[in-house]
Amino acid sequence: MRRGNLIVIEGADGVGKSTLTKAIASRLGDIGFPIQTYAFPGNVRGTLGYLVYRLHHEGNALDVGEVAPVAIQAMHIAAHLDTIERTIRPMVDSGMNIVLDRYWWSAAVYGSVSGVSQDVLEALIAAERHCWGTLQPLVVFLIDCDRPWRKSEDTPAWRQIAEEYRKLAALEQTRGHVRVVQNHGCIDEIVSSLTDSVIGMMCPESHRRIPVDGATESARIRLPQSRRTPSMSHSPVCFTARSRELRSTEVFDTYWRFAFERQEVFFRRLEGALPPWSADPILQRYRFTNVYRASDRVSQYLIRRVQYTGEQHPVELFFRTILFKMFNRIETWELLERAFGGIHAAEFNVRQYDKVLDQARRADKRIYSAAYIMPPAVAGKGHAKHLGHLRLLERMLREDLPQRLADARSLCHAFEILRAYPMMGDFLAFQYTIDLNYSQLLNFSEMDFVVPGPGAKRGIRKCFSDLAGLSEADVIRHVVESQFDEFARRGLAFRDLWGRPLYLVDYQNLFCEVDKYARVAHPDSASRPTRTRIKQLFHSSGRLPVPWYPPKWNINHRVNPNKEGLDESD
Repeated sequence: MRRGNLIVIEGADGVGKSTLTKAIASRLGDIGFPIQTYAFPGNVRGTLGYLVYRLHHEGNALDVGEVAPVAIQAMHIAAHLDTIERTIRPMVDSGMNIVLDRYWWSAAVYGSVSGVSQDVLEALIAAERHCWGTLQPLVVFLIDCDRPWRKSEDTPAWRQIAEEYRKLAALEQTRGHVRVVQNHGCIDEIVSSLTDSVIGMMCPESHRRIPVDGATESARIRLPQSRRTPSMSHSPVCFTARSRELRSTEVFDTYWRFAFERQEVFFRRLEGALPPWSADPILQRYRFTNVYRASDRVSQYLIRRVQYTGEQHPVELFFRTILFKMFNRIETWELLERAFGGIHAAEFNVRQYDKVLDQARRADKRIYSAAYIMPPAVAGKGHAKHLGHLRLLERMLREDLPQRLADARSLCHAFEILRAYPMMGDFLAFQYTIDLNYSQLLNFSEMDFVVPGPGAKRGIRKCFSDLAGLSEADVIRHVVESQFDEFARRGLAFRDLWGRPLYLVDYQNLFCEVDKYARVAHPDSASRPTRTRIKQLFHSSGRLPVPWYPPKWNINHRVNPNKEGLDESD
């Protein structure tokens, strides 16, 4: 008999975890999979887990007073061990699939937050992990929310627990299948998406046909059909249970290999290896952005020197970020800094800034980056483009845009607020939203929302010969969800960003870069190619400086662990 699978649902109290556990199990059962649900420590009368639950939550009724945090976690682990040995393992061995509400992660997170000694906690968890043995989860879904659904639970302790779960998920993503799922209330859509993912992992042969004997036939990938709001083409993606098939091209295989090799170039340069940093002649000759958007030189400068240097008031953060991004050029920022002795929203004067930039332009100095073309904003006949941008920034400040963004309910909401302004098309508004999300002005997950740019759309069309009616945003989201499987399928040990996996914006960026790469590697990949060459050549600047990322990502201490006193604000 074929062995069953273990599917784990984890998360802080109040994120919808138990609701999703039951709904996913019900959906899988309806499809025909043998399925059962269990909850840790236990919810079945007559079991040790049920007694532990009552001891924890109803101690007074059982004549048990206050219990030490370490003892609480020890009881929970004991209940886990009992359920694993007496129930879960025999069920899985008999072919039953188990959807488990909580895992040893809960003991790790709640024990740590309650102050249990890390050494003792690790010893307790080691006992449970030993008991699990070879029975490992098919996938662990971490259900995440900005705040619990019940307002009474929205406390500093809850937020600390949620953050500890995020840290643990980032660590465990390097060891197995872990998916972080944002629950914003669309339960049916989330259940459909997660169910489709589970089916794809349990029955990969039904979701992808692998070419046989080295054949060059395209593989088929089943993707969920999206349910989109008709009036908003850029609205967040939701998936239903129905699925569609996309036929991939050879460029899709190149996509994953490019991501792997470009990230290897990043680490080789960072580690001080001598050039060439890749045997790929295309990567040797042409310039490509980093796999992680935040690792690029300009993004690094923005994060460290513009956003996290200086006053952190919402108005100042917004002003510095948007002023920098309008020109997207380090030299222009430093020119303005020298001219005004510092850049502050309260001292912003359009006429003075226009004068400095106009002088630079007349001296044949570039003030805009060539990374992407900035559309003009209305400035009046005969005026330079930069004046229109300065006046737009002035209008944004006058209309209290920084505070409106700080009050945004989601990443999509922030995007919509920016998108309403002149010059702000879908692509630029999304890029600015992500840039602002690096700062303390916004604090949303980059898994919430994505808007594919023109280059990404071209890349997607090269990777797939038919999208089966799905939007490009649908495709990006599915690619993110299947990233671990796709790398593993090709035998690629992708090195992530010190525990941070690739997010939607990174994969959007990768599709854009593969569009460029394919112009040389696969010149016939576009049916009607409009661009046939890569303009920017690669010029080596030697070893990379140690990168520094938004402190809220909590990875800077891993980037440079040998630096004494390094913390997330350094």
